[in-house]
Amino acid sequence: MTRPRPFARLPAWLLPGVLVLLAACGRQGTETAPSPLPAEAVVAKPALIPAPMRMEQREGSFRFDAATPIFAADAAARRVAARFAEMMAATNGVEGGIRDGSGDAREGIVFAIDPEASADAPEGYVLDVTPTHVRVAASNERGLFYGAVTLWQLLSSAQGQAVRTPALHIEDAPRFGWRGLMLDSARHFQSIDEIKQLLDAMARHKLNTFHWHLTDDQGWRIESLKYPRLHEVGGCRIPAGEAGLEPRTGEPRPYCGYYTQDQIRDVVAYAAERHITVVPEFDMPGHVQAVVAAYPQYGSLGDTPPVSNEWGVHPYLFNVDEDTFGFIEDVLDEILALFPSQYIHIGGDEAVKDQWQASASVQARMRELGIADETALQSWFIKRIEAYLSGKGRRLLGWDEILDGGIAPNATVMSWRGTEGGIAAARSGHDVVMTPGSHLYLDFLQTASPNEPPGRPVQVPMEKVYDFEPVPDVLTAEQGRHILGVQANVWTEHMRTWERMQHAIFPRIAALAEVAWTPAERKDYADFLARLPAQLPRYRAFGIAYAQTPFEVMATAEDDRAAGTVQVTLENALGYAIRYTTDGSDPDADSPLYEAAIEAPLPLEVRAAAFAGTTALGPATRHAFDAGSLLSRGNAQFDTCPDTGRLLLRLEDDGPIDGDRAIYNVTIFYPCWLWQGADLDGIGGLKVRLGRLPYYFQLAHDEPARKFMPAETEHGELLVQAGGCDGDTLARIPLPAQTDADGFVNVDVPLEPTAGRSDLCFTVTGDTRPMMWVLDRVDLQMQ
Repeated sequence: MTRPRPFARLPAWLLPGVLVLLAACGRQGTETAPSPLPAEAVVAKPALIPAPMRMEQREGSFRFDAATPIFAADAAARRVAARFAEMMAATNGVEGGIRDGSGDAREGIVFAIDPEASADAPEGYVLDVTPTHVRVAASNERGLFYGAVTLWQLLSSAQGQAVRTPALHIEDAPRFGWRGLMLDSARHFQSIDEIKQLLDAMARHKLNTFHWHLTDDQGWRIESLKYPRLHEVGGCRIPAGEAGLEPRTGEPRPYCGYYTQDQIRDVVAYAAERHITVVPEFDMPGHVQAVVAAYPQYGSLGDTPPVSNEWGVHPYLFNVDEDTFGFIEDVLDEILALFPSQYIHIGGDEAVKDQWQASASVQARMRELGIADETALQSWFIKRIEAYLSGKGRRLLGWDEILDGGIAPNATVMSWRGTEGGIAAARSGHDVVMTPGSHLYLDFLQTASPNEPPGRPVQVPMEKVYDFEPVPDVLTAEQGRHILGVQANVWTEHMRTWERMQHAIFPRIAALAEVAWTPAERKDYADFLARLPAQLPRYRAFGIAYAQTPFEVMATAEDDRAAGTVQVTLENALGYAIRYTTDGSDPDADSPLYEAAIEAPLPLEVRAAAFAGTTALGPATRHAFDAGSLLSRGNAQFDTCPDTGRLLLRLEDDGPIDGDRAIYNVTIFYPCWLWQGADLDGIGGLKVRLGRLPYYFQLAHDEPARKFMPAETEHGELLVQAGGCDGDTLARIPLPAQTDADGFVNVDVPLEPTAGRSDLCFTVTGDTRPMMWVLDRVDLQMQ
């Protein structure tokens, strides 16, 4: 089915303005310097994200330039005006001066705290743009700040030191009070400057809750004055494989990081200045291997594990004796002193009960308490922590597993395993934050591009984020009021760099913002895509390395080697128009518009870019095809073998220890890859290149589901089949114990002469633990 172009459903009156806007914001570099002052102010048609509750366009327009005065009557308004001036300086290069003035000023821009403005909406505001002045008013500083963000977006919808925005009246307030983003700093650690950059970006998207995941099996990131081994021991791990060893000495190379209490206070204050609440997470009773590594007496079995260097579901649980609760309460007291948030997140997820079942002391404690099973024990555990937090004037928040065995009386549920947990909680009168992995896990890849970084290959594309509805239809109006809001989560197992985290978050955070803020009836995905291009130069102005893959043009090719021709199909993940060339030049607004597959003789080079109007949304992608390239396929070009039912991941190599590493798609239980429709005419053999990765996963009760093809030799074999993975065996070649010095092994596979096309299946036999083979590339060899 042909996907509609993003402008197909725009109102006719808005389309010309959008095209003017897109032409104005088309710079593709990373420079932040503004354009020279034009003779006439650039027209800035509204491109607001999130879309406001109500917006009415009026006659005339307002001109903004360096001479425009900015008035603020009191301290709160001056703080907001200063933020507005900072944003305008970054995007438009205008250093605006702020003057003391009342809300009655009839020139320039006025920021006013007005008790009558948005009195019934704590985060609402009213914005009026007239030909002579702009007034932003709200009943409090928070609402005024969001009004300032909207005004900044109006004026930055076109780049330049002098811009005109249409006269408007906006009345706006958020749909939800909880508009959140979670960042996992336990698996990989971010600097304070990076955290602050994220908080700034959240504020510009009108998000107001930063859920900070600070503890897990792989790291403890909070300085503890009473229990210093938490951060000294729990804050360090030895990465798996080559990444955990110094190349010259072979000695372990730890990966460490924690935030001092002063740094945490600084982040909390910085967030508060941007009207963001920081909600900390201290995960329990599971996800505590880093804690038990530091203080084994608080674990269930008394052993001392390392801080984990593996991903997945781990077995370590807190003990349930009084000493352990004393420890937990002491640590909570330190956390409460650092974080003034109403909510404290205690995790509660993925607590595998094996250690409780194996612990004689835990079983004795259950009998003493009259608790029937381990699920009921977890409920008792969470209820005890909830009572402690309530006594401190705080509220417990946990993942939806806190429903199991009976929920604590005043607990709030964060529903991640779909929306079912949230529905159950709301029906029972408990508040809910919706954050289902199916729609709002930003560590899932966003496109099918081979240029996506490591992550979970399940896709959460832009449209899926945008289409999420936080209030399920099955809830009554009264039950629906328990849905506090919505949150996206960024789990960082596969994100060892800040650049990768930015790729995961941006631009999907824009879709999240609209889900969280905009009334459901005002949402329109096609209109959102028309507004999204204006967001990109804003990102660049603040140095945000947003993902290029949603704007990339992907190509697939069907070749006829005998005829010497190729048919190339182009696609953009967001459905923007595509322009292309075949003469080696980069496409521009005058290049052909892609409408059907390109058929041409070999060799062929296609350069293509996605466009909104006359503006390229990213650099052109180059796709070159010749007789040689069509005989070769790299890892990302293979399909997953059918009917495997096994976990597919997009994994990074474990070396080199610093710098770029290769990336592989691999089904970690059953390594298997499929080349569909390989042309075997005249092919006399294959050259298969394999690499090797450590198997660094813990899957708890899913481990027995691991299935692999048994090996017939000591180190396993490469099995090659024609006609698919149930087809005829072409070769079964034993593999060596180790790779060559370059980290790879090349396997030559002779073939009997054949004709036509066939699905080639490549499977590595044997257990994938502790090391697994991965397919790097395959070359067809002519006879």
